[in-house]
Amino acid sequence: MRKKVLIVIAILLLIFFGKAIVTALNLSPFLLQVFFNKNIDLKKTQDRINVLLLGVGGGVHQGPDLTDTIIFASMDIKNNKVILVSIPRDLWITDLNARINTAYSSAQAKRKGGGILLSSAVVKKVTNHTIDYTVKIDFNGFVKTIDILEGIDIDVKSAFDDYKYPIEGYENDSCGYSEDDIKAFTATISAEIDIQEKFICRYKRLHFDKGIIRMDGQTALEFVRSRHAEGSDGTDFSRSKRQEQVIKAVKDKIFSINFFLNPAKVIGVYDTLKNSIDTNIEEEEVDDFIKLANKMKKAEIRSVVLDNGDAQKGRPGLLANPPISSVYENQWVLIPRIGNGDFSEIQKYVDCEIKIGNCPVSENPSN
Repeated sequence: MRKKVLIVIAILLLIFFGKAIVTALNLSPFLLQVFFNKNIDLKKTQDRINVLLLGVGGGVHQGPDLTDTIIFASMDIKNNKVILVSIPRDLWITDLNARINTAYSSAQAKRKGGGILLSSAVVKKVTNHTIDYTVKIDFNGFVKTIDILEGIDIDVKSAFDDYKYPIEGYENDSCGYSEDDIKAFTATISAEIDIQEKFICRYKRLHFDKGIIRMDGQTALEFVRSRHAEGSDGTDFSRSKRQEQVIKAVKDKIFSINFFLNPAKVIGVYDTLKNSIDTNIEEEEVDDFIKLANKMKKAEIRSVVLDNGDAQKGRPGLLANPPISSVYENQWVLIPRIGNGDFSEIQKYVDCEIKIGNCPVSENPSN
């Protein structure tokens, strides 16, 4: 049975194919490179290409520039294998004194290009693997792209409800409380869940039925960004799987409607995404990524998630959720289970997944 098409390549195709075609209309050497020069001249780390994929929420909601999606993708070109490692946004980074999802926005605010540099450095510290390329996409551009494609079909594996999905524009709504009321109870609560219980007008209910659903851009965004679904659907593991589903569905839709033969859709996607992308991939490397995409169409892909496990199912994780305290700026965070700032066990696990695959997480922590 054919394996899933490489998810990371789907993103890169989405980002660059429109750009490549528009460029190719006036640049015949580009076409010659794609179709006749079979060499792939890209940066590699020990015969692998490592790509960091970042997704930010955009818009005007709380934390529009925080990276909701952080995926380390390591591609073995010779053996046509890929490992995707999803890193939770709440992972605490001691050097930043903040969650990992702040790295891009904090550095980008200081200087252009800083976001990619710092994000790459932080993920390298977590995984102990050099990042060759980084791609950041604003989800607002992703939403518009899905609408241009006239929706995508998603197979929802199980029905779920999320009663605490934030409503855009209501982030600071008082929900009828007076200023004195707000001061009184915000002084005594710090956990995210307590704040949500008090300000219920800031949130809405999401419901997804089991089965294949046609989703427009906004629905697809809600599907991947839902963080408080009941039961196992509210875990980072499930959320990462939903993100992968949507990315793959976009890829499938592009190819199923003869996307590249429809100039209006090509130009529409390109115009939509050109202001939603930040990357260190150079112009002259675009044709190499197209050739890489073609080569990796039948790649074997495995995905893993760094999380704190599932106690109900008896599944251990590599992370732990420490008590909320001033050490973590009074935030709900995740840290390595062997100790705050010690990523050695995670690094061994990532190495094992890259070199061997299907590596179990032991019940007892190990340094």
